[in-house]
Amino acid sequence: MDLSNRWKHATNIYEVNIRQYTKEGTFRAFEKEIPRLRSMGIETLWFMPITPISIKNKKGTLGSQYAAQDYVSINSEFGTLEDFKHLVSEAHKMGFKVLIDWVANHTGWDHVWTRTNPEFYLKDPATNDFQIASGMDDIIELDYSNAAMRQAMIDAMKFWVSETDIDGFRCDLASWVQVDFWKQARPEIDEIKPLFLLGEFDELENPEYGKVFDASYTWMWMHKTKVYNQDEISFEDLKDLLIRYSNIGDSSMRAWFTSNHDENTWNGTEYEKYGDLAIPLAVFSITWNGVPLIYNGQELPLKTKRLQFFEKDPIPWSDKKELNEFYQILLNLKTRNLALRGGDPAAKTFIIKTTADDKILAYLRKNDNDEVLTVLNFSKENISFTIDDERVIGIFKNIFSGPVKDFLQDKSFYLPVGGYAVLEK
Repeated sequence: MDLSNRWKHATNIYEVNIRQYTKEGTFRAFEKEIPRLRSMGIETLWFMPITPISIKNKKGTLGSQYAAQDYVSINSEFGTLEDFKHLVSEAHKMGFKVLIDWVANHTGWDHVWTRTNPEFYLKDPATNDFQIASGMDDIIELDYSNAAMRQAMIDAMKFWVSETDIDGFRCDLASWVQVDFWKQARPEIDEIKPLFLLGEFDELENPEYGKVFDASYTWMWMHKTKVYNQDEISFEDLKDLLIRYSNIGDSSMRAWFTSNHDENTWNGTEYEKYGDLAIPLAVFSITWNGVPLIYNGQELPLKTKRLQFFEKDPIPWSDKKELNEFYQILLNLKTRNLALRGGDPAAKTFIIKTTADDKILAYLRKNDNDEVLTVLNFSKENISFTIDDERVIGIFKNIFSGPVKDFLQDKSFYLPVGGYAVLEK
């Protein structure tokens, strides 16, 4: 990780589904929304794929944004290249960083390369046609043993950095592409400007990819918290998993989330998956060591609304965004408090002992004089307990409700089901 890009360690990432964000579904329409997101505390905008969508074998009416027809053009559904450049420019003026989704493993069936360079693709020996990607018949797989294809892919990535001044990529199914490609691509694209790369892989399963990417997914955590909520594993199992993630170290970051475009559409909203644990897990995602990912609409929240993938299905925005202030308070704390920096060896994380360690997750983040204590109820009952750890000392303020707590005088807590407390020293 390039430590000179200090913004990486304090950032958060908000995923934008342009198709569903507004009724218009365009860059220009979304641009009107960014002042609200900035005031909510969002630092980095990640746009789902903005390239044209293949027509051949497309799914549904509009097709998948992850089935590219051309790597160096704009999806006309969203607007023009100039519209996107304008959006990036306006976002930069407001202090945002901008990432775009990059789908390197596969393309759609009528990608321009299928005509100009069919040798760029793997072939199915049974059909002598392009090889269908695993489990997804609207996409075909690229051949990473072809040096010319690899360079063309890198050149396409460089196009977006040079032409639109983006700040990095979220790399779709990064571990489906051999790691030596990313090792080849990273220094070439970083020559234009230092970039942020978020990879869709879990570093516990693919540790070699962590040497290339700034941050990676925590798929295992996301799945385990769901089965924990279904009473299929123990709280100790979850804490053991956290220790495994922590042992990876700070040369890369973990990205924590409760929802994204895939999860919301195919597996359910965070409330469907986690029930009362949805909000404590959102607090965890922002206050644990790493970078938080937020999916558009979670600030509403989308309690039961699953956004369709291949059809027009706008987010049902309303004036009342129930969790706007919740995110604003947490994200602003994450940005300004050095104890919450992700991937910074100076920001230490300590799991804190309580009198209810089988139900409560308490942890202290500390960086020099900055300290943040987070306490989360992971059980399905109301809990009264006390902090039983000498590392928590001094006066802290609850960032949500305001009360000041002197831990020399009072170490007691009460958290209802779904309860949480975040205290800043």
